[in-house]
Order: sequence, then C-alpha cells, then structure tokens
Amino acid sequence: MIGGSTAETELERLRPWADRAAPIAAAERDARIARAAALTADAGADALLVNAGASLRYFTGVPWGQSERLVAMLLLPGRRPIIICPHFEIGTLEADLAIAADIRSWQEDENPIRLVADALAEAGVGTLALDPELPFHFAERLRGATPARLLDATSVISGCRMVKSAAELALMQQAKSMTLAVQAAAARILRPGIRASEVTRFIDEAHRRLGAGGSSFCIVQFGEATAYPHGLPGDRALEEGQLVLVDTGCTIEGYHSDITRTYAFGAVSQEARDIWAIEKEAQQAAFDAVRPGEPCESVDAAARAVLVRAGLGPDYRLPGLPHRTGHGIGLSIHEPAYLVRGDRTVLQPGMCFSNEPMIVVPGRFGIRLEDHFHVTDTGARWFTQPQAAIDRPFP
Repeated sequence: MIGGSTAETELERLRPWADRAAPIAAAERDARIARAAALTADAGADALLVNAGASLRYFTGVPWGQSERLVAMLLLPGRRPIIICPHFEIGTLEADLAIAADIRSWQEDENPIRLVADALAEAGVGTLALDPELPFHFAERLRGATPARLLDATSVISGCRMVKSAAELALMQQAKSMTLAVQAAAARILRPGIRASEVTRFIDEAHRRLGAGGSSFCIVQFGEATAYPHGLPGDRALEEGQLVLVDTGCTIEGYHSDITRTYAFGAVSQEARDIWAIEKEAQQAAFDAVRPGEPCESVDAAARAVLVRAGLGPDYRLPGLPHRTGHGIGLSIHEPAYLVRGDRTVLQPGMCFSNEPMIVVPGRFGIRLEDHFHVTDTGARWFTQPQAAIDRPFP
C-alpha cells in the first residue's frame, strides 16, 4: 500500500525482530585466520597486516573504524595474531576482541610503526602483505622502518571476505528483511506535502524499533530528484503524480542491507511506466545471467543488453544506465567484486551482490530497483523479492 497511514501508527506496529541470526562464532573466526594465513603464503608473503575497519572486524570482531591512530592486526606464521593499539584503548579493545591474540600497545608520544617493525624483525619476516585500506602515510612510515618487502594484500583479504559463510548469509538476510519491512512501512506514511526529511527520520526510527540501531544510510527523493543516482540537496515536498525513490539500509553485527524501491505516488506518465518496465526487465536479466564460473562483468552485460534493445544507452550514455549494475556487499556496503565491465572476477557460490541497473532520464526522473542476491551452485538466489509493479512496491 502507498499512503493511507501515519508515522505514529506504523511505528507502533513495529516490534524487535524475532528471528535473529546468530553472531559469528569463535570457530568461524579461527577458520578465517587460518585461511588468511594460507592465502598470505600463496601470495608470497610471510605476514599480513590488517588495518582497522571492516577487515579487522571480519577477522577479530573489533568494530573500529580507521583513524589517525594505528590500530591493526599483524598475522605472523605459526603465532597468535598480534593486535597493535593505543595503550589507553586496551580496555575497550579487550571487550570487543573475539579472538585469542597478543596485544602490543603504544603511548601517545610513541611510534606505533616501531611495534610493527620490531615484531617483523623478531619473526624474521622478509615480505609483508599490507591491507589495501592501510593509509598511505602508515605504509610509507613502515617502508622506512623495516627491511621487509611490502606487497598488496588485496588477494588475501578479498579471498577471505568475498565468499560468505552460512552464518554471514543469515546475518545479511536478517538485515535485508528488516529493511524491506521498513521500506513497506515508509510507503504507507506518504501523503501530499510530506517532506523527504520526515520520511528519512521515520525510516531511521523504524529501523531502531526493529532492533537495527537506526539506518546506516538513507536517500529519499521525489520527482525530478530521482534522476540523480544519489539525489539532490534540499528537502523536497511530495506532490501527487511524482515518482518516489527510497534507498536505505541498516547493519546487523556489521553486515549491511541496501534496498531501493521506486514507485508512483498517484498517476505518473506512461513514459515513466515504460521505463520502469525496462528497469524491471534489466534487473531480472542480470539475475538470470548469474552462473558460477562466469565473470562478474557478464552480469552487467546482460542488464545493458536489455537497455540497448529498448533504445537506451549504449554504455553509460543517457537516457540509460550511468553506473555499474551492482556491487559486492557484506561488512562493507560496497566491496569487491563488482558487476561492471572489466571485472573478470569469477562468480563463486557464497558471493553476494546488489542488483540495481538504474535507468536515468536526465532532468526528468530515474528508476532504480535494487535487491540483493547470493550466488548458489546453480545460479542466484534473492535475499528479498523484487518489486512487482510501479504501483505495487511491496507484497
């Protein structure tokens, strides 16, 4: 249903999510560490340095973002992982840490790179694989502090994180199911004159009512603003006969949802309906193209072929699709691999992607339908069922 309710009514209906997925178990984290060690050796390195951020959370459970202070995990052969952190953060670190590890700390007037260099020397490390998210200034300081050769650890970290386990899929399913429920509730509160900011606030509170801790992001656009993939500044009021685009998500144990719906508020033009139908066909074509062993770029090509047959594009020309068809998702909302021309990463069971081949008609409107899927042994499986019709965004 679109419209006909109020924010107060919809929030009152929402309750904490009953079917909660289990957090990542200790045994799974141990297996991640073991796989990282094996992939590090395969990459020709003796050790791995993982910076604060999504990858550190993946391996250790520590949910800290990167900052000007070095916080990192050093994985050395045959030893327990070493966590480098500021001394004053040890208490918080120990509360968050989900693996057995040694902690080496530094005071505010000390050089944390020295701790890394000393550990490398003690272990006789000749080659160190660096997290690609490690800031340049840390990498350069490390280069000057150790004789060890430095190389890119992308193959190690992506080799671990790209393929999701059953436990990860369950956490992502919960996040996406929650966001779909919030999306449906948001559609019901729409009315002429409601401002985008009011819808955004409602979506954040609705996620909180379900137990998600609020929205991780939210884009609400009406009318012409839908023609811009990430919207326009300002706080527009909804009018009859406009398209509504809502793109939002949340996180559960750090795992992301990211769902977009585009639908009609009242009567919209036949052109908008026709473009919506093409968008729907392109999204389905991308889904149908998913096969283990095929390159990621083949999925993007399938979606674009639908647009070209309809006289849109080609390539990134407008009216048409101005960006990639989809992105990997997990502990980062955008992560490798990508459904885009040139990404020849081979699709494997357990990989997770957005499917959002947006169509933009410049200066007028845009249609984005975004749902996510994971690769199976035989093809793809939706986390959330796609939108059925421009006037019926939810079952």
